[in-house]
Amino acid sequence: MPAPTENNPGSFLGRISIRRNQVMSMDGNHDQELEDLELFQKHVGDRFSELFSSTTEDPSSDALLSIGWLRKLLDELLCCEAEFKAVVMMGRDPSQISKPPLDKLLPELLDRVIKSLDVCNAVTLGLDAVKNLQRLAEIAVSALETRPMGDGQVRRAKKALNLLVTTMIHEDKDCGSTKGTERSRSFGRKGFNGGNKDRGGGSLRALSWTMARNWSASKQIHAMSSNLTAPRGAEATGLASPLYIMSTILVFVMWTLAAAIPCQERNGLSTHLPFQRQLAWAQPMIGLHEKIAEEWKKKEKKGTVGLLEEMQKMEKLGQSLTEFADSFQFPGDNERLDEVKVQVEELADICRKMEEGLEPLQLQIREVFHRLVRTRTEFLHVLDQAGKLSTPTM
Repeated sequence: MPAPTENNPGSFLGRISIRRNQVMSMDGNHDQELEDLELFQKHVGDRFSELFSSTTEDPSSDALLSIGWLRKLLDELLCCEAEFKAVVMMGRDPSQISKPPLDKLLPELLDRVIKSLDVCNAVTLGLDAVKNLQRLAEIAVSALETRPMGDGQVRRAKKALNLLVTTMIHEDKDCGSTKGTERSRSFGRKGFNGGNKDRGGGSLRALSWTMARNWSASKQIHAMSSNLTAPRGAEATGLASPLYIMSTILVFVMWTLAAAIPCQERNGLSTHLPFQRQLAWAQPMIGLHEKIAEEWKKKEKKGTVGLLEEMQKMEKLGQSLTEFADSFQFPGDNERLDEVKVQVEELADICRKMEEGLEPLQLQIREVFHRLVRTRTEFLHVLDQAGKLSTPTM
């Protein structure tokens, strides 16, 4: 799903751009702003409703936490992020963004952005681990597709399957870490001070390829959600509302990625996120969260490399084919060989889906990473402008 653009006058972003370039009275401007906020909330609710309904009402659509579904989730994040910036920043006086309560809420959002970049790094590493598992599965498929099937082919498949299954059931606390290696952070050490003076340009590095040994996806998600509180009273109809919505979306998407894809130290990954049930736009997100959390609770008990749908199927097939390889005696039972043939075809289909989908998913996470970097830079620039405007001239 392509993100809306200002080039399309009929789009949400295009309407805001035209509207804010018009000369309107303050009262009319306020009314239009309320309409923009309501429309943004509606779009968020509609997008996540579509994601939720696709997992419950359409059996032909991508399954929950499948590669295809995660790509749709990231599409929605990018669309929501574009509309969020339009509502909050487009054509707006910088001083409006630096006033209470945004002077507190905006830095909190930008901190969540930084933590989201780290999650993107860790998940990108996790996808590399998934690709390695895919290669092991392909070795097993290649060996077990051979006819007639002999001891040599089964031994080759067994070796790959044993490594596959052992890796998949192993607790993933070391996934993405490199012993003795310092982490290449989302933000380079040179010039980054976390303050508004950092414009976010030269100090930002690309996606990192190692994580610190003490980095924890679970702690990162907890830190992102710990101070997430909905605006109340008059703030609920002002700019505090879209900041809260965008923060909620970031927390949910990063939590979902960490649950689905193997990444470092997810022990105790919180299954509770502080979503406000009374908010209409949040309902489908809450429904998705509850479904994913239930699956996480089941899997966390035995350790898992992630809830990615394709990996769940790969794990079951890998275990079954390992049992076959352990008990195989040439020439093999025909009935059992027919069962194995079906399972091998299923595993081959999973490998094909991974081959087609993992690289685009990884590129999409990279796009999210760089979009968030750009958003942070733009907000810091606006805050810098507001600071200069408020500084008295000598």
